[in-house]
Amino acid sequence: MKDHRDQSDSTSTGVARRTVLRGAVLAGAAVAAAHPPGASARPIAARVSTPGREVAIFGGGMSGLSAAHELAERGYRVTVYEPSYLGGKARSMGVPGTGRGGRADLPGEHGFRFFPGCYQHVPDTMSRIPFPGNPNGVRDNLIRVESAVVGFRDRPPIFAPVGLRGLTLLTPQLVESSVVSAFSFIPELPPAELAFFGRQMAMWFTTCTERKFGEFEYISWENMLQAQGKSQAYRDYLVAALTRITVAAKPHLSSARTIGTIGQALVLAGTGLYPQYQGGADRILDGPTDEVWIDPWVAYLRSRGVRFVMGARATRLEVRGRRITGVEVAGVGTVTADWYVCAMPVDKAVSLLNGPVLEADPSLAGMRQLITDWMVGIQFYLTRATDLPEGHIAALGTPWAITALRQAPMWRGNFAAKYGDGRVVECLSADVSDWDSPGILYGKPARQCSAQEVADECWAQLKTWLNTSTNWLRDEDLASWHLDPGVTWSGGVTHNETPLLVNTIGSYNHRPEAHCAIGNLFFGGDHVRSHIDLATMEGANESGRAAANAIMDAAGDPGPRAGIFPLVEPSELEPFKQLDAARYRAGLPHVLA
Repeated sequence: MKDHRDQSDSTSTGVARRTVLRGAVLAGAAVAAAHPPGASARPIAARVSTPGREVAIFGGGMSGLSAAHELAERGYRVTVYEPSYLGGKARSMGVPGTGRGGRADLPGEHGFRFFPGCYQHVPDTMSRIPFPGNPNGVRDNLIRVESAVVGFRDRPPIFAPVGLRGLTLLTPQLVESSVVSAFSFIPELPPAELAFFGRQMAMWFTTCTERKFGEFEYISWENMLQAQGKSQAYRDYLVAALTRITVAAKPHLSSARTIGTIGQALVLAGTGLYPQYQGGADRILDGPTDEVWIDPWVAYLRSRGVRFVMGARATRLEVRGRRITGVEVAGVGTVTADWYVCAMPVDKAVSLLNGPVLEADPSLAGMRQLITDWMVGIQFYLTRATDLPEGHIAALGTPWAITALRQAPMWRGNFAAKYGDGRVVECLSADVSDWDSPGILYGKPARQCSAQEVADECWAQLKTWLNTSTNWLRDEDLASWHLDPGVTWSGGVTHNETPLLVNTIGSYNHRPEAHCAIGNLFFGGDHVRSHIDLATMEGANESGRAAANAIMDAAGDPGPRAGIFPLVEPSELEPFKQLDAARYRAGLPHVLA
């Protein structure tokens, strides 16, 4: 534990005194976020409010649409300004020119969508979007995924159920044993190291909130798992692969608190013990995202009076006296409203942080310190259905950290009859989460490959990892492919218009709240602080709700707030966390450390 302590300000027992203090402060903010539902992470100072209810939202992705949804249902007049496409990274799109004989174009997407059981905000929103024949709206378009295929190089793939079955109560010992059992299939992994991994997970589950924010926010996931000196299998699979395929993050850079938080939520969802986490460990949509979610959502918002202005990007915030007086929007002019929501991705939002904005709220400068990475999807269209089991596919140890999903068997209707030219019967959608490691075909990282090389390399890795003792993927069945159009090439350089925030060590300090010191400016996006603490649809949705609530607070609106739901913290583990809190305040390490 000494590698991350501040030796200049340590207690007699070794844990830094300032570490304890910062942990208590940040943990207090996190706890405040959960009580009551809908409250902001930090108290909102009293502001001079106006009676107006006109809201301008810049960005029509998940956070912008979520904020518009909550505000429109409460009678606010909302206009959404979007430069490109509604739905953001969650959208789907047709592959131009592929439809024949009255069929729709083949469906493409940024990457396949999945909805872990720990998601609460997104399903709640979905249940309030009408869909023909569905009593619970779009939410009824979610279907459970019961299993997964795990592939290894030079070893036969295995078929594994999703989730942890048979648990009736959670204890530290059961956490440890369940984790060990769940990952016992990993080849060449020394049993002692797997047992150590299980113990580290039990430590995380029984760690107090103060230590998570004060200690584990400032060390990497790789450090927490003490990867140095462990076997190659431990480093490749438990440390690197599980991190890359889950959150597209690098384990040596990612905050241990962030990875531990989502890891715990996924495990708890898989137990089936907690009513907040419903619908199984994992779910997917039963059709292309735009068809079964985004288009019905936009139609519903229009019915509630939301206006959409497309091809409109915010370029400048005009500030006077700690208030926004207008926003310059390319192609539109100056937009004025009572309240403004910046729901742009962080890489775009930082362009608005001009001198007057930072003078009004210097803390917003931290957004410039946030780091993004690439997680990009590619779809392979096949003329023969594979024999892959239905469900997710994790090719563990692939250089490009590839995961995939068979979509056609789980979508409603006959795929060949609805899309393409009638020959394509299968869509295998894959996500590439590592764009920096050399591949097996060309020996180059994805960033240095052409579009065709990306497709060739991804297909080669999938075949190598999945076709051992099988013939699931055959070259003669591959009709075509589609790479996320956000990836472009110019002058020999690869660009990506849709990067993801990655929560690096200490980055929580740089992330904004939904509200700021500028009284009528609010923020949405997966970079805004949230309970799930990860660049996800869930985090973006929560941030949109938080922005809507902050507007209602600032407006003095007495109406009901949008629901904000904390992650589950098992009550049966509370005594262990209280013990750890006492040890942390005394400067002592966790009892399992």
